[in-house]
Amino acid sequence: MSELSRREIADVTTVAALAAVLRRLRRREARREGANPLTYRELAAKTGWSHGIIGEYLAGRVLPPTDRFDVLVRLLGATPAEQGRLATARDLVEERRRAGAGRVLGHLPPALPGFTGRAGPLAELDRLIDPDGREAAPVVTVWGTAGVGKTALALHWAHRVAERFRDGQLYLNLRGYDPAGVPVSRDDAVRSVLDALGVPPHQIPPTAPAQAALYRSLLAERRLLLVLDNARDASQVRPLLPGGDSCRTLVTSRDRLAGLVSLDGARPIPLDLLTAGESRELLAARLGADRLAAEPRAAEAMVASCSRLPLALAIVAARAALNPEFPLGALAEELCAARGGLEPFSGAEQRSDVRTVFSWSYRSLSPAAARLFRLLALHPGPEVSGAAAASLAGAPPAEVRPALRELTDASLTAESAPDRYACHDLLRAYAAELAGAVDTAAGRRAAIGRLLDHYLHTAHAADLRLDEHRDPIPVPPAAAAVTPEPIAGHQAALAWFDTEVPVLIAAVSLAAAEGFDRHACRLTRTLAHFLERRGHWPRWVAVQHVALPAARRLGDPAEEAPVRRGLGRAGVHLGRPGEAVGHLTAARDLYRAAGDLSGQGRIGFDLTWVAARQDRQDDALRHSEESLRLFTAAGNRSGRGRAYNSIGWSLTLLDRHGEAVEYCRRALDVLQEIGDRFGAANAWDSLGQAQHMLGRHDEAAESYLRARALWHTLGHRYQEADSLVRLGDTLAAAEDRAAAERTWEMALEMLDQLDHPDAGPVRARLGQPGPADR
Repeated sequence: MSELSRREIADVTTVAALAAVLRRLRRREARREGANPLTYRELAAKTGWSHGIIGEYLAGRVLPPTDRFDVLVRLLGATPAEQGRLATARDLVEERRRAGAGRVLGHLPPALPGFTGRAGPLAELDRLIDPDGREAAPVVTVWGTAGVGKTALALHWAHRVAERFRDGQLYLNLRGYDPAGVPVSRDDAVRSVLDALGVPPHQIPPTAPAQAALYRSLLAERRLLLVLDNARDASQVRPLLPGGDSCRTLVTSRDRLAGLVSLDGARPIPLDLLTAGESRELLAARLGADRLAAEPRAAEAMVASCSRLPLALAIVAARAALNPEFPLGALAEELCAARGGLEPFSGAEQRSDVRTVFSWSYRSLSPAAARLFRLLALHPGPEVSGAAAASLAGAPPAEVRPALRELTDASLTAESAPDRYACHDLLRAYAAELAGAVDTAAGRRAAIGRLLDHYLHTAHAADLRLDEHRDPIPVPPAAAAVTPEPIAGHQAALAWFDTEVPVLIAAVSLAAAEGFDRHACRLTRTLAHFLERRGHWPRWVAVQHVALPAARRLGDPAEEAPVRRGLGRAGVHLGRPGEAVGHLTAARDLYRAAGDLSGQGRIGFDLTWVAARQDRQDDALRHSEESLRLFTAAGNRSGRGRAYNSIGWSLTLLDRHGEAVEYCRRALDVLQEIGDRFGAANAWDSLGQAQHMLGRHDEAAESYLRARALWHTLGHRYQEADSLVRLGDTLAAAEDRAAAERTWEMALEMLDQLDHPDAGPVRARLGQPGPADR
């Protein structure tokens, strides 16, 4: 029942604090009377005011006018002394609000001169922070990696729209990632804003909650843009959110500030690297368009070396601007000579040194995330899956996911797709420097071994899903703490290869460069079937040429033979039969040296294919029959069934079509019994060719359709196109020209996509000019 002290009333500086005192009086009066506190309706009946406005007064959302305030405190049992002191406190609250409301703030730092690009993010800011827009959000975050230009974007936009905020703009650098490593505390941030709002020091409440309440009350009815730059995390920002609908808050951070998005309704705008065009515009703004136009190739090289990171481009542009007599070509050569290192991006000041700026993010990481960041530099790129990152780190995926989230939140990696992570080249270079300085050589080599084991074992499982009747690839057990990815079926295997093929090709190069020669050879073998099936001829040739020296260093014919065979088959697809025969003959000799009968049998298939293309039909049949002998001796049922088909196809080329039908049906009996869909697709296609030549066009069309359906299911684009070409021939022979042309057009579209030389004859069937004639 004690009376409110002078100090308690003197501490009241906000509408919210004043309302808290009114509620206290209400509870005290109820205890004094031994009754329940007066309800809003009871107070309304006593005063004649609406119960709604009374609720607003007691909730601290509306400051009561002087006359109503006097009536209210008397009804709530205030003593005469309390009434006088409370009236004074109420008047001071109103004066403070008026003083704050009368100030038009202009606290933005200067915008960056020559700002270029970023049309998309600027348009998003216009849409989301428009004070009158229907899609506007009270809080918008701009997040991205170090040096990507978040502050430059925020200030450029804030100056551009300053007139839309009648009460001005307020800027606060929260120093979340700062050379000193000490972010602005929440209490200091609130006091800084109160200072900027013109609150006299003696009127700033002593407690943090009261300061925050005063801050929100001062901004409650203002139209003001608040720019909170370089935030560390959501907890640093949350006390500074105005809370009303009239202000707009723009936050920049290297952190994704997921808490602000999920709990406070913030709208995120991720800021990526500049485009190549925007990068050239930045250089032109700093160096002049004429200087860039005079050396366009050098400008392109500079953009590439800077990884399109604005800070790196600014550092390089500054060096060029300070040395106007230097040709840009000389500067571009300096960048290239650095081989992706960070030395060209060192600045005289900490904020203009890429390595230092990156370090501010790295220092904020937990030990587990910091180690993972260093290890990611060992990954060949361009992206790493969460499972591969776990194998790289030598830990279960569930333990690595928090570290990946931490790296993503800190913008040291980007989640380019669900559970796939990447970082730009300069961040990779920084991580590599750290790995070299912190981690031992043995530790780095062990991590690379785990990574290669991960890809080899997963690719091997996926390869078997594509064709379980392929000759086995000897794969030793994976190292401890490696967790290969499960491959559920055929379509999952195709999808995994489609996603990972750039990584796998890079992994072959990594293996060869780091002395993991057997990994290089076996990864190449696991890739061969997929690359041929999808028609990636240049990639196939390139990866075989990386594996060939590795196989030779091993001195193992069992490793070199498949590489040679791959080069031979790719040569056939690319229309280089002489080169193909050389590789295939060498592969056959190597398989013989290794004692591999099935390998020799498959070379027989390949030589059959080449001989047929060169119109050496007797040789084609001889190679096919030799394959049958070899597969029979090896006890390989799939190989034997495919050899029957190869003989049938060769017999058709020799106009022995009746015999060809018998061999093709014999092949289908074997291949369908053991579930060899790949071999069966070939056999249906060969059967269709024999039936076509016998004039049994309806049967031929049915066989081709069966072959095409299997090829489509298997994802073998070239073979599907090849079956469509022959189906079109059969339809034309059956005098259905319209259907034939539709079928050839489908085949031509696929062959053109594959850039296959077989497109030429199909184009001729359609009477279309070739590319050289257009």
